[in-house]
Amino acid sequence: MALKLSLKPGEKMIIGGAVVKNGDTKAELFIENQVTLLREKDIMGERDAKTVAQKIYFTIQLMYIDQENLIDHHNTYWNQVKEIIQAAPSTTPLVDQISEKIVGNNYYQALKLARKLIDYEKEIMSRV
Repeated sequence: MALKLSLKPGEKMIIGGAVVKNGDTKAELFIENQVTLLREKDIMGERDAKTVAQKIYFTIQLMYIDQENLIDHHNTYWNQVKEIIQAAPSTTPLVDQISEKIVGNNYYQALKLARKLIDYEKEIMSRV
């Protein structure tokens, strides 16, 4: 069964490592096989990753779309995890969930959990 995607005019997404940008009208795509894909709303640019949680999200995003450099991305991730747990030990349960997804090669699910980590980090920072 194919995955049906509707793209808004000008919307971007990553499909199998390629950045795809829709034209001026709405478009429908049908993905017939297994491939990594991220919609524009889920893509974070490196310049936008300013906090530790955002950097973790960006690194997981790279794991998901850049399999050639997976070892480097994993090393970066584990260093970032040490940093966030040292700074905010209360992030440990969520980081453990993310790490479990990463170890199981479930990068998309790890990205969804990393969004929660970003929200939690914002909450912590608002109290400081």
